[in-house]
Order: sequence, then C-alpha cells, then structure tokens
Amino acid sequence: MFSLDRDSPTPLADQIEQRLHALIASSQLPPGARLNSIRQLASRLGVSPNTVVVAYDRLVAASLIDSRGTAGFFVAEGPADAMPDAARVEAGEEQEAVWLAQQANDQKAGVLLASSGALPATWLEDAIPAAAVQRGLARATAGMASRCPPQGLPELRERIAMLLRSQGVAVDAGRILTTYGGTQAIDLICRAFLRPGDTVAVETPGYFLLFDRLRQAGVTIVPVPRRPDGIDLEALDAACTEHRPRLLFIQSVLHNPTGWGSTAANLHRVLMLAQRHDFLIAEDDVQGHFHPGAPTRLAQLSGLDRVIYYSSFCKAMSPALRLGYMAAEPALLKALMREKIISVLTTAALNEYVLLEVLAAGRWRKHLDRLQQRLAAARAAATLQLRQAGVLLEHPGEGGLFLWGTLPAGVDVDNVVKEAFRAGILLVRGATFAADGARDSHIRFNAAFSQQPRLAQFLQDQLSATASAQRAVDRARSKVS
Repeated sequence: MFSLDRDSPTPLADQIEQRLHALIASSQLPPGARLNSIRQLASRLGVSPNTVVVAYDRLVAASLIDSRGTAGFFVAEGPADAMPDAARVEAGEEQEAVWLAQQANDQKAGVLLASSGALPATWLEDAIPAAAVQRGLARATAGMASRCPPQGLPELRERIAMLLRSQGVAVDAGRILTTYGGTQAIDLICRAFLRPGDTVAVETPGYFLLFDRLRQAGVTIVPVPRRPDGIDLEALDAACTEHRPRLLFIQSVLHNPTGWGSTAANLHRVLMLAQRHDFLIAEDDVQGHFHPGAPTRLAQLSGLDRVIYYSSFCKAMSPALRLGYMAAEPALLKALMREKIISVLTTAALNEYVLLEVLAAGRWRKHLDRLQQRLAAARAAATLQLRQAGVLLEHPGEGGLFLWGTLPAGVDVDNVVKEAFRAGILLVRGATFAADGARDSHIRFNAAFSQQPRLAQFLQDQLSATASAQRAVDRARSKVS
C-alpha cells in the first residue's frame, strides 16, 4: 500500500492516480489484479470516497483499469475494445447525431467521453445492488414468466406519480405511462400527434436526436432561440403567428446542451402562448433529476393542460434498465399508449419490478443526493480547468451535467473537434445541436468527464497552436505593409 503526501501541492486524487499508474507500469499490479474497492481504498488512505472515484475514473478512461460492475475494479488485461473495426458498423458519419449517440454507448477503450450525455459508470454502480434485482424478481408473481401491462405496472406508476407530486405536479397513476426511456417518449409523441406536413417548434440549440426523429416524421421544424432564462418568447410568438405549429418541444429544466433553466415568468408566458395559438407542449425533463434545487416545470404550472411531460431513469440510475415515463391527460395518454402497444407492445416486466423495488426501498432519493454532490464537485473542477485552458463559460447554468463553452474567436471549432477524436477525446460541436445546422463556436462539455487534466491539456495545446499561427500571419502581414 502506498502513502499520500498531504503537504504536496499535487491534489490527492492526482497522487492516487499517479501511484496506481506507476504500480501498473512496473507490473507490481499485474494484469487482472483486483484493486481495492472505492470505500476500502478511501478508508486506508484517509480520503473521501469521491477522491478515489476521480482517480479510478481517470484510470478507466486511460484503459489502465476496468470497471466490472459489482465485481469491482481490475487492472486491464489488454484492450477492452477487442472487437475488430471490421466487425463494427458505424451508424453515421463523424459528428452526425446518430454517430455521436453510438460512440457514447459503444464506449471504446481509451476514448474520453468529454461531451457525452451520460455519467461515468462508476457513479452508477451502487444505484441498483444485486440484492435489489433479486427482490424485484421476487415481487413478480409469475417470476420470469410475468407479463407487464402496456401502461406499466400499477404499483410502479403509483410510485412515479408520488415522485411527480413531490415535484409539485398534480398527477395520479392513471395519468402515467412507462416507456423505454426518453427517446421512446419522443417517438410515441411523434407517432401519436404528428403527420407529414405538420409544423413543430423546437428550441435551438437543442437535443440533436429529436431533430432527426422529427425529420423522419416529415414535419417542418421551426427553430426558436434558447436563452439563459428560457425560450425566446418574442421569437416563439412570431413563429406561432407565422407557422401555426402543432407542437412545441421544450426543456424547461437543465436544458440540453446548455444546462440553462427557465424562470417561472418565462414558463407562464409559454403556457399563455400555447393557449392563444392552440398548440401542444412536449416537456422534456430527462435532465431534471440532476437539478440541485426545486425548479419550476410546465407540468407543475399547467396541471398537464396541453402539456405532455416525459422523463427517464436511464441517465441518473441505470442505462441497463432503459425505463422512462410520461404523464398526460387521459385523452392524450390513450393515444400515446395505443402507439406504444403497436410499436413495442409493452416494456419489460423485470425492469419495472426492479425499478419498483428501488423506489419502494427509498434508495432513489439517497442516490440522487450523492449524484448531485459529485456533480457539484465535478462542475467546479471542470469549470476551473476549462477556463484555465482558454474556454469561455459565460452562462454556466444552474447545475447538472453540462457546461456550454465557447472557444475564442478565430478558432476553428470543427478542426478542434476532429483533432480531439484523433487524440481519443470525444467532443461535440455546437452546430450539431442547432436545429438548422448553423455554425456555432460552442462545445458541450460533460462536467463529470471534463475534469480530466487530459482534456484541459489538449484544449490548451490547440488554442496555443491557433494563437501562434495567428501571430505568424499578423507578422507576415505587417512585413508586407
């Protein structure tokens, strides 16, 4: 066991990472060796578990150690990405929406998911212990032969309704529909309420997979600018007057990709515009679980009048479960459930029983509290490192996973993003989140992964190289003049 130098200016997480790196490099920790658990190492070194998490996350990102779920952490035995390139089909071209979604889920060894929309796997390992899975299966009256009602297990829907009521959304189990996450919720809304030729208003920047799904539906997309305090109300009013949209997709809490929120006054005006112009609102609250406070939501203000609300447990609890939920008035929910039955019939009973067990046992609230503490620390560290590297963070948002950073003037964002991927760092440019594909100097940063020094060093090198090249051009121009 190694020791730490508490008088050193080197942060404790960095020291742990360096010591373990040296032990692995010298084969004192051979391939396949099991490491101490996070809590064990934290106790032996006298540091917080989060300090060990940071060190382990960096070593996982560097492909030096593997995380094997409840089995723990092990020294990597070779490239985790053993699948030959020829056996992997790429779903799209580089930086396309579906390509980015694939990269985040393929999780190729050594790639730092600096713009990913997901949390590090190490942050979610304690969310659903093996015992909870066993107890969830025990709840199923017919075991693995259990069927799930298309609307979702009644007991689970009541638990979800209780969760929403705690957020101020007046809803009962009869107004809840379970889904395979937020992506299926979007799909069901498109299937139930949109037809080719319809017009749909969306925020820009916004969720890139939503734009692809709407184009697939054959609708006309009307982009409305997003501001730090909410959607641009004047632009929305003008868009509604000119285009008469059938539906508005909006993220009121911890907007993706910016991390911005919405004021209650802004949301009240949105509801007034929906009434005046007669459109439905699809409120995406997938990121809302990460908010550290008590934000205002459209579903809360409207009582679900004209609002279809949807969220997910995938990002905050477990991507393995793939469970989300929708809330709407019965007439709207009926149309959504018809489309669910036609497309997938029902969600998996085992998934729903496991989620029911987690919610009933009270683990969800405790897990969220731990996540928010980790996110707050990660945001502070990532913000400091990104700013020191030269990234501008003018409106850092209210919390959550994302930081919306701007590269300095004169820097080619597309080139930086391409070079980053060649260096094993996944970055997503702002133009990818633009509903109309307009150029944008922003990059979405995932706070959990962007505290890695490797990212800050890459950005610093890129921006320094750009500045040097510009100075050379300026000198050449001055000589000519």
